[in-house]
Amino acid sequence: MALAARPAPRVHHSDQGAQYAAAAYVRALELHGITISMSRRGNCWDNAPVESFFSTLKTKLSLPLTWSNQQVTTALFEYIECYYNRKRRHSSIGYCTPAAYELAA
Repeated sequence: MALAARPAPRVHHSDQGAQYAAAAYVRALELHGITISMSRRGNCWDNAPVESFFSTLKTKLSLPLTWSNQQVTTALFEYIECYYNRKRRHSSIGYCTPAAYELAA
């Protein structure tokens, strides 16, 4: 879904974990024309925005353990695409939504 929805250029930012540096994973990213960006060794601040996002997601979206995969997928889509990207204002990008910021760029 992200590949279809996101315009190029695409960047994949991660830490230096073995799963992100694995040859098969790197090839898959390169195959889709995705630029690989890894944080510097020992620099915990590089991933702070993503960690903040997941913290907010876990707090705001309490998913019942009895939900099906489809229910979880729908709830995540609605939170990310309908609320987080289109309605929630972000101080780091001038208090506009990610969707508005991307359109203005």
